[in-house]
Amino acid sequence: MTATNQDKTPSLGQQLFKMTWPMLFGVLSLMSFQLVDSAFIGQLGILPLAAQGFTLPIQMVIIGIQVGLGIATTAVIAKAIGANQARYAKQLGGLVITIGSIGVALFAALIYLLRKPILALLSAPDSVLPIIDSYWIFWAVSAWVGAVLYFFYSLCRANGNTMLPGTMMMVTSLLNLILDPIFIFTLDMGINGAAMATILAFGIGVLIVAPRVANKQWMSFDWSDLNVTKSVQSIGHIMGPAMISQLLPPISSMLATKLLASYGTAAVAAWALGSRFEFFAIVSVLALTMSMPPMVGKLLGGNNLADIRKLVVIATKFVLGFQVLIAAITFFSSSLLSDLMTSEAEVEAILNYHLMVVPLSLGPLGVCMLMVSISNALGKSYTALTISALRLFAFFLPCLWLGAQLGGIQGLFWGAFGGNILAGISAWSMYQKALGQIETKLQSA
Repeated sequence: MTATNQDKTPSLGQQLFKMTWPMLFGVLSLMSFQLVDSAFIGQLGILPLAAQGFTLPIQMVIIGIQVGLGIATTAVIAKAIGANQARYAKQLGGLVITIGSIGVALFAALIYLLRKPILALLSAPDSVLPIIDSYWIFWAVSAWVGAVLYFFYSLCRANGNTMLPGTMMMVTSLLNLILDPIFIFTLDMGINGAAMATILAFGIGVLIVAPRVANKQWMSFDWSDLNVTKSVQSIGHIMGPAMISQLLPPISSMLATKLLASYGTAAVAAWALGSRFEFFAIVSVLALTMSMPPMVGKLLGGNNLADIRKLVVIATKFVLGFQVLIAAITFFSSSLLSDLMTSEAEVEAILNYHLMVVPLSLGPLGVCMLMVSISNALGKSYTALTISALRLFAFFLPCLWLGAQLGGIQGLFWGAFGGNILAGISAWSMYQKALGQIETKLQSA
């Protein structure tokens, strides 16, 4: 009977595939929606586009908060489930929804109330202020509804369910695509309509997901025997560094753009197009960073470090192999791709070279991103933060600068290649060290 039960238990690889594929389609649909949404707003003219541009830095902060809390949610709840602490896991679920929804609501309200000094700090011109004045109230509500939906998704993933969030990401993206042109153009609401469409789409998402989470009993608001302060501290221990990690890439991106600007607008445009392509090229990695943490957290709760090692090796081999395949396809079709992505000859030439070089290093970059996610799931949030900081500020940007000094614009792309390789090697080494520390701690306990 034991042998039969073991035969029926899915392998780690099968479990990983089952957890990952719904997130893959979910992430792809979200990315597609964002592209189309930007295209709709782009048709409204320069001032609405500028308003969106000035909103972006604030939006990055709110996303940083929600992703940081989402990472902490998955790590802490999955570990509790792995340790057979079902009641504690439910209580944490209720605590996260409460903290997250109230916290983001207060932050969004504060941003709206302080909009004038914030815009002055961002050097926003007077011509944009009237648009932002009316847009930010809609945007603040859309940011809050989106954050609440994200917290419910995090509860689902923490409990091992990626099908519901993956499906709902596709549904809400489709709803957004349908509602966008109606609110923006038909109802003539302009950029406010884009935010209104998001509020409705995400609101419907919350109305569908919340009852299902409640029915599954994944959250409880009975905290009579819960040490709330200690629980909040355990969440904050992971959330703080994870949130900072989310805010590092925009800073790095601004510095990289500043370096590229010295080569002209064509170089900046080519880099932006290339970066957007890379985002689609590593979509499988993004899906893995969402599906793996609950698995790792559960195994950690059961003190099963051997399976964590096996799981990470399976994922790493897949990332390296799959990204080599993507890089090979991109290399041989770079001319066709660059021709499809731009009609400007100068931009096309630079983009073509970008697509021939940088994608070759996306495997190690994917490994680096995966190690950040896994380190957070292991409760090693400061290791994850260090990996992120080193990737951007010790490897990527210095290599970018060095490459530019040695070989101009083409050298810059080789610099990006080298930075990604070094980041992957460093991240793998730091993950091994972090897991070794946990192993030593368990052995001495």
